[in-house]
Amino acid sequence: MSIQDHHDATLPPHVRAELLLREMTLREKVDQLSAVWPWTLVRPDGSDAAGAEEVIKRAPGHVAGLTADDPQRLALLVGAIQRQYVTRTRLGIPALVHQEALNGFLAGGHTVFPTGTGLAATWSPDLVREMADVIRQQMRRAGFRQALSPVMDVALDPRWGRVHETYGEDPYLSAAMSVAYTRGLQGEDLTEGVIATAKHFLGYGLASGGINLSAYEGGARRTRDLYAYPFEAAIQLAGLRSVMNSYADVDGVPAGISREVLTHLLRDTLGFDGFVASDYTTLEHVVDRQRAAASPAEAGRLAILAGLDVELPKPFGYGDNLVAEVERGSLDERDVDACVLRVLRAKFELGLFENPYPAERIDLDATAAEGTGLSRELAERAVVLAKNDGLLPLTSGELSVAVIGPHGDVTAPHFPTYTYPAWREMTLRMAQGALGNQVGVEAGMDDWNDVLYPPVDQETFLRERHGARSLADAVSDHASSVLVEQGCTLTRSLGAEAIGAAVDAAERSDVVVLALGGASLWFTGERTEGEGSDSADISLPAAQAELAEAVASTGKPLVVVLVQGRAYALPEAVRNAAAVVVAPYGGPFGPVAVADVLFGAVNPSGKLPYSIPRHTGQIPVYHHQPNGTGYRNPLPPGVDRLYLDLEATPLHPFGHGLSYTEFTLGDLSGDTETDTSGTVRISATVSNEGAVAGAATVQLYVRAGATGLTRPAQQLAGFARIELAAGESRRVSFGLAAAQLGHTDLAREFTVEPGQVDYFLGFDSDDHRLSGSFTLVGERRSLSSGQRSFLSEVRVEGSAA
Repeated sequence: MSIQDHHDATLPPHVRAELLLREMTLREKVDQLSAVWPWTLVRPDGSDAAGAEEVIKRAPGHVAGLTADDPQRLALLVGAIQRQYVTRTRLGIPALVHQEALNGFLAGGHTVFPTGTGLAATWSPDLVREMADVIRQQMRRAGFRQALSPVMDVALDPRWGRVHETYGEDPYLSAAMSVAYTRGLQGEDLTEGVIATAKHFLGYGLASGGINLSAYEGGARRTRDLYAYPFEAAIQLAGLRSVMNSYADVDGVPAGISREVLTHLLRDTLGFDGFVASDYTTLEHVVDRQRAAASPAEAGRLAILAGLDVELPKPFGYGDNLVAEVERGSLDERDVDACVLRVLRAKFELGLFENPYPAERIDLDATAAEGTGLSRELAERAVVLAKNDGLLPLTSGELSVAVIGPHGDVTAPHFPTYTYPAWREMTLRMAQGALGNQVGVEAGMDDWNDVLYPPVDQETFLRERHGARSLADAVSDHASSVLVEQGCTLTRSLGAEAIGAAVDAAERSDVVVLALGGASLWFTGERTEGEGSDSADISLPAAQAELAEAVASTGKPLVVVLVQGRAYALPEAVRNAAAVVVAPYGGPFGPVAVADVLFGAVNPSGKLPYSIPRHTGQIPVYHHQPNGTGYRNPLPPGVDRLYLDLEATPLHPFGHGLSYTEFTLGDLSGDTETDTSGTVRISATVSNEGAVAGAATVQLYVRAGATGLTRPAQQLAGFARIELAAGESRRVSFGLAAAQLGHTDLAREFTVEPGQVDYFLGFDSDDHRLSGSFTLVGERRSLSSGQRSFLSEVRVEGSAA
């Protein structure tokens, strides 16, 4: 066949990939499986970097770590790199350029959205899909065709610093958000889409001791049924095209070199047929940290055999080491070919060979404004009213307000790790000689910094480039006057004088807004969360507790705002406040959304995507604990609680969130029987009995049994966020397939078995206001991944006043 046959766009991608593979040397094949830093190819003006000719001779198939303040310059750089690849290499294979996009394209001049737990708190997969569609358009415009997002880890341990990147503690909610994100990013046709990369496969959200990178300790059944659930749903429902391995060990084997994880589970069981990209420096971890391989070459060989297709961000175990392993007979070239085929197929699916270049011109003002309305709506929906003794909403225009605390007059904490502003600040600090502990970052891009990232004060950058405003700024839109005092930093006391000033401000005001919480940063700076920033004690820092106690002692009406990406154990002064609001790292509109909720311009509708424990000692305290485990245990004889010194239940349960109106649920109806291949329908009427419009999130939970196994005491099986005018009622109906109720049985087969299924409907995971049951009848059914059901069908019928 002709060497040009692979250019025939009428052929299927897999056929074109096979044709191209036949024309490739071993060296060219191996180069498709690794990446390169952009500064080794081009200078900031797009001209060749020193030594670029030698790099182009190998042309690694992927480009890592490329970003800039200016979208137009970014597109210029991508275009220059693609011209090098297409016009100056033997086969002209375009590069696949990737970047992070957890809650916005990690590049300057683009909108930032709320962080992962903030998106989850909206319980709005439709808006998450819309967000991902905005990101898709922005990344394609700049020439980026792979996003290293979303994070599908189910986060059960709030000690882990990366909880805020996830969709929380529940596999169903995580699956709903993951499917929505993947569909929005990849689009209906991948030639117009961006590849989503699900991470981190697998069990990364339950690191031993809550310490990042640590081993995941879970059996095969729990691994498949719980931690793999969002990944499997995205594979089957959204055609997920890429997966990133976890750094952790899974059953004693580093995930990046585990054939059991990357081939037997991911491909053979879950049905994944895309490519696996390593988390940055995975194979260095295998050799140096986990000591599971004696050399880079051995790590590379093990990774290829496991099914790790691409090593990022540059060759360590791959590259020359893979070539040598094949040439010495230690590795079969056919195993390399299998990985190369998956990478080439993805490039053909994207249409990269037909259209490798970014847009020639980018409207900077239009790009900066793109998605801002959506970002604000997501920030508003993400605010959770955890407690309200009647203080909220505050009366606008009449009250003097003291805004006190470390979150009172700053914007930076609303831009956590994996947003561009946080990444930019970390890069500038590294260039100044700061050291840190975030995995996989190389300081070799320092030469770019003066051109691509001119030094700007972080607060100035956020206010000028992103239009960010602090909580004090936003409260001033509503209050008659505002007094602002920091009181303490996130983790340090500022002394008696600072606390005295805070108390004085409180005493001179009608209402106090006490702005407390955490911060997620890379490498340096004061933080309580972030990659490599884990906590043994999840209590709110002592300095903040001290401030809260002093301010509460004034007796002034107190609203506590907790800005956080994961749960904190709260001191008594916070728990006893008249009102408590939980807000995520919300991006440019996070503080504005909080202020609008405080003064009733927005009726809060957020729901917690994680349980909030009373104490660190309760961990783990997630709602879907197995029957007979944790707070799902029955009480021992003669005692009224499971701990001697504390209630075992969470302070605030998963799915909790109040409103300024009153919702009711009634008129339950549901099928009482179906067979193991059928579907039941469960319906109820939700009504707004209050005087203002609001949004109710109706949640369906089930409990299914199993022969010889312990299953969760309850599982989220469906939800619907419903907007209701005052006095309005609507009928919500869930179609629950028996195939959604399966589990891994004693024979390690995924099975739906007959038996009774209990369910309840409510407004949070502890709200059993409507309950019922149905029976699955017929034969046990063993299901392949493609036969499973993951998300229930939801119907909301017309309004009735």
